[in-house]
Amino acid sequence: MSFIDEIKYSLKGKNNFNTLIYINLIVFVLIQLAKIILFFTGNETYNFIKWLAVPADPGNLIHYPWTVITYMFTQENFLHILFNLLAFFWFGRLFLQFLSQRQLLGVYILGGIAGAIFYIAAYNLIPPFTEVKSVSLALGASASVMAVVITVATLVPNQEVYMMFFGKVKFKYLAMGVVAIDLISIPLGNAGGHIAHLGGALLGFVFVSFYRKGTDITIWVSRLLYGIKGIFKPDRKMKVSYRNKKQKPKRPETDMEYNARKKAEQDQIDKILDKIAQSGYTSLSAAEKEKLFKVSDKK
Repeated sequence: MSFIDEIKYSLKGKNNFNTLIYINLIVFVLIQLAKIILFFTGNETYNFIKWLAVPADPGNLIHYPWTVITYMFTQENFLHILFNLLAFFWFGRLFLQFLSQRQLLGVYILGGIAGAIFYIAAYNLIPPFTEVKSVSLALGASASVMAVVITVATLVPNQEVYMMFFGKVKFKYLAMGVVAIDLISIPLGNAGGHIAHLGGALLGFVFVSFYRKGTDITIWVSRLLYGIKGIFKPDRKMKVSYRNKKQKPKRPETDMEYNARKKAEQDQIDKILDKIAQSGYTSLSAAEKEKLFKVSDKK
């Protein structure tokens, strides 16, 4: 598959991991092109970022409500997008070892929304920030990426990663360190960004907490997005299939049988996730990995 074909495949909703990366890159390139055009036309002082970044002042937010979504795909600085996408690439791939493409999209979107809520709330409730809320804007994928990072760290807290100067570090300690750095950094600069990170981190933790109890809080995001996509998708022609008359139709499950089967499946997955938390993903047998993959793919 060529690179162009891969992009088309991803943008059709087949690979949310790649799609999120491509959207961030495309928006970044368009912003840089817009800056060049504005420079050569003598309009470089025009602040078009206000159409993409989320404002802290609710009075301004009313005029730009879509920025709650667009801000999480918007980066102006090269190093900003580089570090965000590197973190997303690494932890996103780990995420997909245990959860589905659909859930990755949901965690990314909800993490960004949670980050925006934390940011707006802080700048309207905490005295040091209220004085500058009217001119404050937030942008970047950091809150969404943080949600993905904390989801992985909460789901497999004892999984280890090698870090230069530190050696092997468990994900739970890495997550605690990242959150601690954001808290400490709030008074030092980019307070809005660090506060948004905390919102994304909380969403990742909440997602896993509900997921372990059998509730997927991201399900409505994919239903909404794929529902909107379906509105613009042309109807497919109906296909007629013929069944052998001698073949007896399969008896539908009763509610009791369905619930028993789903509970048994969930118990199996819980045992596999507990094993991963205790001994890491590599401790799984081939059958357990296949089971985890099949369930994740169905979701």
